[in-house]
Amino acid sequence: MSYLIKPAGYKALLNLSQTEMGIKMIKDFFQQNLSSELRLRRVTAPLFVLKGMGINDDLNGTERAVTFPIKDLNDEKAEIVHSLAKWKRLTLADYHIEEGYGIYTDMNAIRSDEELGNLHSLYVDQWDWERVMSEDERDIDFLKAIVCRIYAAMVRTEYLVYEMFPKIRPTLPQRIHFIHSEDLLRKYPTFTPKEREDAITKEYGAVFIIGIGGVLSNGEKHDGRAPDYDDWSTVAGNGQVGLNGDLLVWDEVLGRSLELSSMGIRVNKEALLRQLAICHAEDRKELYFHKRLLNGELPQSIGGGIGQSRLCMFYLRKAHIGEIQASIWPEKMREEARAAGMYLI
Repeated sequence: MSYLIKPAGYKALLNLSQTEMGIKMIKDFFQQNLSSELRLRRVTAPLFVLKGMGINDDLNGTERAVTFPIKDLNDEKAEIVHSLAKWKRLTLADYHIEEGYGIYTDMNAIRSDEELGNLHSLYVDQWDWERVMSEDERDIDFLKAIVCRIYAAMVRTEYLVYEMFPKIRPTLPQRIHFIHSEDLLRKYPTFTPKEREDAITKEYGAVFIIGIGGVLSNGEKHDGRAPDYDDWSTVAGNGQVGLNGDLLVWDEVLGRSLELSSMGIRVNKEALLRQLAICHAEDRKELYFHKRLLNGELPQSIGGGIGQSRLCMFYLRKAHIGEIQASIWPEKMREEARAAGMYLI
């Protein structure tokens, strides 16, 4: 079901022309900084991949991919990508990217099962990135170091927005706060996962929640993750599980946390086999991507995605992602948004 948050007294700080200028500036500046921080080169990415090869991202495992037949391949089916989590790792191998370097790309996707609202659209645009790492770097400290580099680029970008539009005051703290999802559960034992995210992000301004996908002590997951890209089952520091996480910031316009990035150290052979077993998905071992990983043909890597429209939405203090990108919305939502000061593109 679609759901619209209507901030009381909301009025956009920028007009349509200023908004478009801001979007271009943010995208140009941030991707240059991301590339420099992580030593990434830009590559061209696919909009669709062949069905049945195990390359498309399964997200939480329930979302349906948009599919279509290809006439010149005897109507073999292709899928619009959900994200490029596994494609990027294949590309690292095929391009022979060296350790300590990586790739990034503009990822465009269609997620037809999204529940539409202020933060969720049918159209997804993000920077997908992937970096080759060593097996010795396979720990929480390395994950945190990469997160801090990405967050540093975010802080610099917010200051550039302030220089261009002085009415938009910076709100990001200089440092990001780290917390494991199990510790977050202990801190707020009666809250739902979303309520826990809102509470911790409001307290610190910017948070990276470690350990997304595994079952917590209450028998539930903080959030779902597919079994074959992020490593969410390895025991890391302090006996806690997970080498992945989500980066969230506090959005003062909506009065809630805003997830800007999901990322993590990727599965090695042992983690893949363990997670496929946990999710009862061992049949995937016969798919193209999984075979190459199990045969040792893919490098150890860390990677993630950073939402482009969400990032611009946060920096430009917009209340709806439809003020940043062109998509399809229920007519009732358009009308209600317009009445609340949100003009959807």
